[in-house]
Amino acid sequence: MGKIRSFIAVDVDDERLKQQFAEFQKMLLDAGADVKLVAPENMHLTLRFLGEIDEGIAQGVTDAMNLVGFQSFDIRFKGVGAFPSLSRINVVWVGIAAGDEELAKIAERLEPKLSAIGIPSDKKGFSPHLTVARVRTGRNKDRIAELLSELREKDFGSMRAESIMLKKSVLTPNGPIYSTIFEVKA
Repeated sequence: MGKIRSFIAVDVDDERLKQQFAEFQKMLLDAGADVKLVAPENMHLTLRFLGEIDEGIAQGVTDAMNLVGFQSFDIRFKGVGAFPSLSRINVVWVGIAAGDEELAKIAERLEPKLSAIGIPSDKKGFSPHLTVARVRTGRNKDRIAELLSELREKDFGSMRAESIMLKKSVLTPNGPIYSTIFEVKA
């Protein structure tokens, strides 16, 4: 039986939002940063990274997702920042100003169900955010930090979250390719 690299997420499928995020990504490039941008079709909010799981476990994950139960809700994307910090930028993210509690509740409800099927608990804990870029080197990190400070309160807009998805991630030299294995609608 094979293994699949996977995660549970809410996809960003609003074209207007994707355009806003693309404009922000262009600002990062214009700042001279050495970044790998997240492709528009790959934009998502990770509820739980699962890593490499046996294909047989995937059925247990879909069962767990079916048991979570949630209503559709609005997510507002506002503010930008970096992990782990502005002085040591590895990941550039867009923040969540509304819908973060709903996302956290879904992630919280998933955790014991995933543990029950043998998936180790998430050591980092859940932090609602949208990754838009990964920083490769320290080139012009100070300019990125300035840009992030300037746009700290930027409002990107909202979308309706109506489903959660189990996604498969295949790593390629050109970046990851994501596909939806399973979807649970609100």
